[in-house]
Amino acid sequence: MLSDDQLLRYSRQILLPAFDIEGQENVSAARVMIIGAGGLGCPAALYLAGAGVGEIVLVDPDTVEASNLHRQIAYRESDIGQPKAQALAAQLMALNSGIRVAAWPRAADPDWLAKQLPGVTLVLDCTDNFRSRDQINRACHAAGIPLISAAAIRLEGQLAAFDFRRPDSPCYACVYGDGDGAAPDTLCSESGILGPVVGTLGTLQAHLALRLLTGAEVGGTLHLLDATTLSWRTLRLKRDPACPVCGTHG
Repeated sequence: MLSDDQLLRYSRQILLPAFDIEGQENVSAARVMIIGAGGLGCPAALYLAGAGVGEIVLVDPDTVEASNLHRQIAYRESDIGQPKAQALAAQLMALNSGIRVAAWPRAADPDWLAKQLPGVTLVLDCTDNFRSRDQINRACHAAGIPLISAAAIRLEGQLAAFDFRRPDSPCYACVYGDGDGAAPDTLCSESGILGPVVGTLGTLQAHLALRLLTGAEVGGTLHLLDATTLSWRTLRLKRDPACPVCGTHG
């Protein structure tokens, strides 16, 4: 049951017919893991904390650098040199003391994920490299936990949700394969990134997360952003029978 303070605090989203009190109760009972506390993870975490997600688990091995501040908007100059997971956790608790936040200043490797994913409601992949995305996809698929993945570089972005509670759900590898023979990752430090572009994708990860937590069907679509023209393309995704992760022989 929601308290009077919660009903008041979250009243604007509770007013939405697609959200209502039941949706807020689901959000307040959720445990969401956000892997990556950078340009995607900062806005995603802030909006989910503001919306009242019951527990947010932050995972990131890096520390805050001055070059992060133009896009990783949860951090302040005083956070430079601090572990991102802990600095972001402090911001979330300052925003909403009624939620729980756990900070893990480490990488989310496969063994750690296998131990930590039980009990998690939803995972947001906010990392910046293919290897991490592949490992997170495999772990979430194995655990049957929904995954919302996003990426942004230069003036481009992509976003997709994979609901692994559904046996027919496609996965990240259905779209991008297992990385064999792929070109090296394109890094923001080499190609650049505009802050509002990555912020838009992180914000939409939070949006899809709240939609999923309140019962909406959000999987099966790849959303592609061209921020130069402010235009979107959408592609319907289907499970690949030959996928190395979720296919017949995955």
